[in-house]
Amino acid sequence: MGDTRRSVLRRSGGLLGVGAAGSLAGCAGAGGGSGAGGGSDGSAAGIDSGYAMFFPLHDWTNRVAGDHATFTNPVDVGQLGHGWEPSGNLTAEVASSDAFVYFDTPEFTWAQDVASTLESDYDGVAVIDGLSGLDEQLLAWDHGEESHEGEGEQQEEGEHQEEGDHEAEDDHDHGDEIDPHVWVDPVLAKGVVDTIAAELGEADPDNADDYAANAEAYTAELDEVDEAFASTVDAAERDVVVLAGHDSFQYLSERYGFEIHSPVGVSPQNEPSGSDIADTIAVVDENDIDVVLYDRFESPNLAETVVENSNATETMAVTSAGGSTREWNEAGYGYREQMLEVNVPAFGRALGAE
Repeated sequence: MGDTRRSVLRRSGGLLGVGAAGSLAGCAGAGGGSGAGGGSDGSAAGIDSGYAMFFPLHDWTNRVAGDHATFTNPVDVGQLGHGWEPSGNLTAEVASSDAFVYFDTPEFTWAQDVASTLESDYDGVAVIDGLSGLDEQLLAWDHGEESHEGEGEQQEEGEHQEEGDHEAEDDHDHGDEIDPHVWVDPVLAKGVVDTIAAELGEADPDNADDYAANAEAYTAELDEVDEAFASTVDAAERDVVVLAGHDSFQYLSERYGFEIHSPVGVSPQNEPSGSDIADTIAVVDENDIDVVLYDRFESPNLAETVVENSNATETMAVTSAGGSTREWNEAGYGYREQMLEVNVPAFGRALGAE
C-alpha cells in the first residue's frame, strides 16, 4: 500500500512548512489521511490527536475528548492566542493530526488560514468552528480603522510585548466587526463546548456518546461559573467597574448587567490620551471605586497611574482567559478555575460585592 499524506508528514517529523504542506497535498491528493475522515476503506478511523487554537478551546476540547484523544495548544504559556502568530510548520503539524478546533473570525486570521488549507487539501482532518451556531449571539465590536492583530502579550517575567499588525480578511463566516471574546461568557462557552462535542461525535461516531456525556458533565461545571458571576453582581454596590486596559469583557458585562469603563476601549492598539485618563479618574472617584482592574496579560502601569491619581486604593488583575501562566498551570487552573479564582473575586471587589 502506498504512503498516505499523513504517514509522510509524520515520518518527516512535522517539519514541512505551509507551502510544503500544500505541495504535498497536491501530489498525494486530498483526503489521503487516515484520521477522522476515514481509513483507506472509507470507514471512520476515530480521533487520537488534534490541535485546539488557544487556551480555552484547548481546555474545553480535552475535557470533551476525555480518554479518547489528546489535543495540543500551539500557543506558548504566557502568551495569548489573540495576536499570536504561528511558526511556519504549524499547518503541516496540524495536518498530521485528526482534528483542528478554532474560531472562524478575522481576529484569529492565522487560525482561519490553517483551517482554509485543511479544508481544501486535507479532508482527513476534522475542522471544527467553535462559533458555529452562535451568530445571533455574537456582539458587534467597533474598533474603528485600526488593525485587529498585534494584541499586547505578556511573558511570564511580566514583560509587555506587542505583535505586528495583520490585516483582517473580509470573506469569513462571522465577519470582521464581531467581538471574538465569546469565551469570557460561561453561558456562551457552554454552547461552544456542545458544538465541539457534536462535531467530534460526527467525526468519530463510535465515541459520540462519550463526547456528549463529557460535554454535559463539563457544562454543569460552567453553570457554577455562571451562578458565581450572577450572585456576585446581584450583591454589588455599584454597576460600573474600571478596567485600565483594552476591554475584552463585553460579553461578561452584557450577560450580567454591569458597565465596564476603559480609557483604552476595545482595541489593544489604542493609547489613552491625557483626557481619557482624566475621565477614568473621574469615574473612579464619582463611583467610590476602590479597586482598579487590569488584564493579567497586559502591563499594570495604567492601572497604577489611575490609582495614584484617584481615591482608589489598589489594583487587581483579571484574565480574559485567552492564555495561561506557568503559575496557573502548576496550580491546575483550567478555564473554570481562572474564572472562579481570578475573575469572580476581582470583579466582585471592583463592584463592591464583598
